[in-house]
Amino acid sequence: MAMEINNNNLADLLAGDQPVVIDFWATWCGPCRTIAPIVEKLAAEYEGKVVIGKCDVEENDDITMKYGVRNIPTIIFVKGGQVVDKQVGACSEAALREKIEKLL
Repeated sequence: MAMEINNNNLADLLAGDQPVVIDFWATWCGPCRTIAPIVEKLAAEYEGKVVIGKCDVEENDDITMKYGVRNIPTIIFVKGGQVVDKQVGACSEAALREKIEKLL
């Protein structure tokens, strides 16, 4: 299951050894709900290799501003503390899987 990413755990996650994938979303966002099952599936599949989590934009303004998220869903891919890729808008499972594989 995708973990909840917030102001309390972001720094520790980014300082860890694993790449981090953050799905910025909101409860009222239709496309966010569309890709949610894909994000959950990939989180389970890559557990132990990649940290995959969800960040509610309405509860985490600081993180949203830090990464310049203006549209949702936005998924960022972080390796070594640096953003190495970004997906804005809904996309296919294959597209997300490809981006995650590049992190490994």
